[in-house]
Amino acid sequence: MKTINKTRILGTNGPKVSAIGFGCMGLNYAYAQTLNKNDAITLLHSAVERGVTFFDTAEMYGPYTNEEIVGEALSSIRDKVVIATKFGIGLKDGKQIQDSRPEKIRESVEGSLKRLKTDVIDLYYQHRVDANTPIEEVAGTIQDLIKEGKIKYWGLSEAGVNTIRRAHAVQPVTAVQSEYSLWWRRPEEELIPTLEELGIALVPFSPLGKGFLTGKISKDATFGNGDFRNIVPRFNAENLAANQNLVDLLTRVAVEKNATPAQIALAWLLYQKPFIVPIPGTTKLHRLEENIGAAAVELNPEDLEKIKVALDSIKIAGDRYPEELERRTGL
Repeated sequence: MKTINKTRILGTNGPKVSAIGFGCMGLNYAYAQTLNKNDAITLLHSAVERGVTFFDTAEMYGPYTNEEIVGEALSSIRDKVVIATKFGIGLKDGKQIQDSRPEKIRESVEGSLKRLKTDVIDLYYQHRVDANTPIEEVAGTIQDLIKEGKIKYWGLSEAGVNTIRRAHAVQPVTAVQSEYSLWWRRPEEELIPTLEELGIALVPFSPLGKGFLTGKISKDATFGNGDFRNIVPRFNAENLAANQNLVDLLTRVAVEKNATPAQIALAWLLYQKPFIVPIPGTTKLHRLEENIGAAAVELNPEDLEKIKVALDSIKIAGDRYPEELERRTGL
């Protein structure tokens, strides 16, 4: 049985977690291939048995049912794991809206505590920045919740650097969750330098490019009903074909390292900065083992330079989000 025994610290004074965490969203939400509750719980138990200690969910996943799965799976070993969840996205007339008013945050935290079967949330992210609620007001509410013992640490998801600085000035931010991978490198421009300066961890979601960097998605791929990738421009046939150069690069390096493309993609993230903790998700045990195996892959400076040179020559085709969803990020 493959296990992960490498750990990292979230932020300057945050909790110690496994170097690779588990993104729980896809267990029962956003993708066509999901698991029933019992199978999802079994997979989470398998992750814990293999050394994973960092689990990521959100009240909006399901909605609400993802937290219930995580809570039921991890309640018996609560003191051995770090659970992150999120507030700030609600539903109105069937559509998602940002809402981080103080009273809404308090309502959300009580719901999450109940569904997660816990007395305290380890890491509580604002899921998306609410342009109608000043971030200082959000940070102040979080500060009160920390004093009340409802949460231990807090973070932001897909926030811009100015928002991060303003939030951090009121209540120190432990982690920022944002998309970051070999095919989405924009965080390198402003976000990662800012986090390094402030002592904040980066938790990349979609570190495998929503499955693309595994090398298992061809240009002819189709996705089932309800799969989020159906509306993502990067996953249309033309862009999938154009982006195969990146998979070819990963495959070449993987062969040299006796690894898989997915493992190279995750290992590359780990080698970027010591404060990066990716959270790949999966519904399959063999993929879970593959993902955690990435922590054992060694990339030397020559490997990293070779990947960098090759990356610089590859132009990634297609936007990562539809325009409406992209507008919610980087505020």
